[in-house]
Amino acid sequence: MELVVLMLWCLLCGVVLKWILKNVNWWVYEAKLGDKQYSLPPGDLGWPFLGNMWAFLTAFKSSDPDSFMSSFITRFGRTGIYKAFMFGNPSVIVTTPETCKRVLTDDDAFKPGWPRATVELIGKKSFTGISSEEHKWLRKLTAAPVNGHEALSMYIEYIQDNVVASLEKWSNMGQIEFLTEIRRLTFRIIMYIFLSSESEPVMDSLEREYTILNHGVRAMAINIPGFAYYRALKSRKKLVAVFQSIVDERRANKKASIATTKKKDMMDSLLDVEDENGRKLSDEEVIDILLMYLNAGHESSGHMIMWTIVFLEKHPEILEKAKEEQEEIVKKRPSTQKGLTLKEIRGMEYLSDVIDETLRLITFSLTVFREAKRDVNISGYTIPKGWKVLVWFRSVHSDPEIYPNPKEFNPGRWKGYTPKAGSFLPFGAGSRLCPGNDLAKMEISIFLHYYLLNYRLKRINPGSPVMYLPHSRPKDNCLAKVVKCPSSHV
Repeated sequence: MELVVLMLWCLLCGVVLKWILKNVNWWVYEAKLGDKQYSLPPGDLGWPFLGNMWAFLTAFKSSDPDSFMSSFITRFGRTGIYKAFMFGNPSVIVTTPETCKRVLTDDDAFKPGWPRATVELIGKKSFTGISSEEHKWLRKLTAAPVNGHEALSMYIEYIQDNVVASLEKWSNMGQIEFLTEIRRLTFRIIMYIFLSSESEPVMDSLEREYTILNHGVRAMAINIPGFAYYRALKSRKKLVAVFQSIVDERRANKKASIATTKKKDMMDSLLDVEDENGRKLSDEEVIDILLMYLNAGHESSGHMIMWTIVFLEKHPEILEKAKEEQEEIVKKRPSTQKGLTLKEIRGMEYLSDVIDETLRLITFSLTVFREAKRDVNISGYTIPKGWKVLVWFRSVHSDPEIYPNPKEFNPGRWKGYTPKAGSFLPFGAGSRLCPGNDLAKMEISIFLHYYLLNYRLKRINPGSPVMYLPHSRPKDNCLAKVVKCPSSHV
């Protein structure tokens, strides 16, 4: 009898303890809101400290990453807006085109709200940590050298020379890790654009540090030896030291009026620029902006090239149609013309659809972070001042009401289709739209042009499944051979 009583007592204590733990975040974050708590979006703040992060990480390590948001829809209905506790903060997740558009474009109500750990890695003076006024100024300064018509035309020759040389090199190497080689290529390109650097040893060293940094960005912020975040902070210090030495050298050359034959690059522009009051950027600002651009400029392009090729190789009929378009471009080209032109790239309608479908299906940046500047009402729900807002791109891109059969790779869905505002967000939206989006698409298009005409990828394990996850390395594509097979029209 005593044993039964003891077991019942333990069971009761367990139930009470669970109830207490499940309500800690409510007491800490919701109860103090008063009547506003009753107009919060539906959802669940989860366990204390962890919140919903365990479910999030578990889902994104599984074969069904979308199960994280599916659980909210199952429990709370298809409201398109949910409360949660994410990355150490009470948060609201928005998942529909209308709510995403509102958060991304309403700069009066929302400001950047990236987790502190992310800001520590990417930089307090990068675009993730600066005010809207600073962002507008720096975006205007940095967008033209990477996205303007003149800039894009200027980079085409360099990009295609490196693409052609790399493909030829890979075809003679035998077995390679495809993603690693592509990332090296895209890093070389972005280093040339921003720092005029073509030093192979320096680029390989920096690219390795960036790889460690990115693992830390996507990991739990545990700053203890042995954890990814700890290693990422060390890599950031190494990257900052390298960029500081470059800044010091450039400033010294300018002070001594030492002439150089190199073209003016992004580093020069950042060192020379000043605002209307004559203020120039500090070393920290220059370094954080460069660190951010160099990271984004090779990481996303490299993964998108890889995934586009994975999908093309899995769908031979789509690959053949894309190849035919590229062959037609070559046929129409004057015999005196060497290589691609910007006009030809912008005329690649079907290949553009292929790339957009890859961007939709993979959704490399699955979310961005904002913070409510004041209490904001969206769809009848209150987002309290200071709460984080996660714009969940992945849910929008996989919504069957917007994209029928969303897990199917179908470039044909884009023919004659113009997505409504907020329903296609591979580069974000609003004033913080990715400033390098045109450069990224051009770089991907150039690579695919030469790949489709002259090469094929032979995967070492073609039977293994492909996971539609950003940042991941699909098992059937890590180890591969690039095989040369010239087109009869080239």
